[in-house]
Amino acid sequence: MMTRDKAKSRTIAFAFAAFVLTLALAQTAGAKKEKPVEVTHDGLHLVPGSEVALAYVKPEADFSIYERVMILEPYVAFKKGWERDHRGGTTLFRVSKKDMEEIKTRMAKLFREVFEGTLAAGDGYPVVRKADDDVLLLRPAIIDLDFTAPDVDRPARSRVYTSSAGAATLYIELYDSVSGEILARAIDRQAGRDSMTFQHSTRVNNSTEAQRALSKWARLLRQRLDEIHGKTPVE
Repeated sequence: MMTRDKAKSRTIAFAFAAFVLTLALAQTAGAKKEKPVEVTHDGLHLVPGSEVALAYVKPEADFSIYERVMILEPYVAFKKGWERDHRGGTTLFRVSKKDMEEIKTRMAKLFREVFEGTLAAGDGYPVVRKADDDVLLLRPAIIDLDFTAPDVDRPARSRVYTSSAGAATLYIELYDSVSGEILARAIDRQAGRDSMTFQHSTRVNNSTEAQRALSKWARLLRQRLDEIHGKTPVE
């Protein structure tokens, strides 16, 4: 059981992480106007031609030694001002702090389900709970989360129609689980598909779009690990 001091330390660590993530997002947003840094403050080098917005890796990192993975609890944060936008005015989908916590819990759970399922499938990489020499540690965060119409309690028979479920940004760091050395970092943003028509927004629709984005990110990581280990990619 986590002690009060450990829980407090973890909260402080995540609060600091959120600040760092905000700076990273600013870098991502400005990447189109300004060239991203080639080498980060912690020695990671920019990966050119990456399939994500920004990817950095430690040049001397040997990922072939990692046969298993360990995933820390995903940190989830909404887009700045999201709560305000969904609490004011005459909107039918006003959200409470409880609603937001429930959404964050569902997103964190969905992240674990998608990543664990994708990484461990077939001759993959078992997900473990303890550090070891062959364990790659993933520290994920879903930030700038922006559900267009969250599925929360609303007046009877009221419906909300949108053309897109919303968007979110993935920020993920890879570490050696024993030494704690950072090996790679990736940042990417995914938006829900624009159906070009308005459809009824439900929890199922939101989850489907979130799962689609998470599946893309999980497949990219799995493909990279398979390439390094010389394995046949899983369909």
